[in-house]
Amino acid sequence: MKTLAQKFLTDEEQRKVTEAVQSAEKLTSGEIVPMIVSESHSYPLAIIVGGVFFSLPTALLSARLFGGMLWLGTDNMWIFLFFFSLYYGFSYLAVKQFPSLKRWFLSPARADLAVREAAAAVFFSEALHNTRDANGILLYVSVFERRVWVLGDHGIDEKIDPQAWQEIVDLVSHGIKQGSPCRALCDGIERIGTILQDYFPIEADDKDELHNLIIR
Repeated sequence: MKTLAQKFLTDEEQRKVTEAVQSAEKLTSGEIVPMIVSESHSYPLAIIVGGVFFSLPTALLSARLFGGMLWLGTDNMWIFLFFFSLYYGFSYLAVKQFPSLKRWFLSPARADLAVREAAAAVFFSEALHNTRDANGILLYVSVFERRVWVLGDHGIDEKIDPQAWQEIVDLVSHGIKQGSPCRALCDGIERIGTILQDYFPIEADDKDELHNLIIR
């Protein structure tokens, strides 16, 4: 079964994104790495809250209904606990299995923080900090959270205000919401290349140091 990240782009779209990176890097020595991940965190608390949200009212209703039918009282605690345990197990698994349900119980602030922390972590784990001119830049897309983040190495941050990348975040996010993730990524990559070109022009001995697309 394919993950959210694997389903985000078709094989043909992955090829187009890779080609967009290669084209952009013909103009700049900067290393552009688009990365697609299924989610930036597992959010166990959201799953627990979702499980309780669905199981608590149904357990209360079931306890009243069956307690009365069995002459055990409509407020019998043991019947309630039995139904709550039963429904919670199913609800927990359902919220965990279906991203659309889990997203209901995830706060925007928590999602923003998780995406930024995960992007910073993979920046180092994928060695974007280890390029010759410290000019690696990560275009990070987290599918479950529906978030995009751009993170540049210190060589880039010394010359370009990190706030400049908000334009790329908005561009790619809008395209994804419109149902055109491939086009959005390609446009974002092209724009990143144009910005980097002025500060990190292509050099005669330049070589491709990093992956052109990462999906995990």
